[in-house]
Amino acid sequence: MSAAPGTEWRPVLAPSTMRRHDPVRDAELLVLPERVGVLTGRAETVVALCDGSRSVREIVDELAARFPGAPVVTDVPPFLERLRKEGWLR
Repeated sequence: MSAAPGTEWRPVLAPSTMRRHDPVRDAELLVLPERVGVLTGRAETVVALCDGSRSVREIVDELAARFPGAPVVTDVPPFLERLRKEGWLR
């Protein structure tokens, strides 16, 4: 099976991005200067795998193993690309 475009990219949080837990909202956050993103659903699980050591393909494979039947192959790569375009990941 050939790799989808961008699947060899190894996402990692951008240098100015931090992950934080907000106890008031009981939510996981991505924090940039003057911006906050609330991670809902399994988004925190996906972002936690973005440590620069795994390619997008490896992240998808790991999530597919953890969550059989979930649409990770179609949903995760565009989600990660959107985070990269918005400056959360590099």
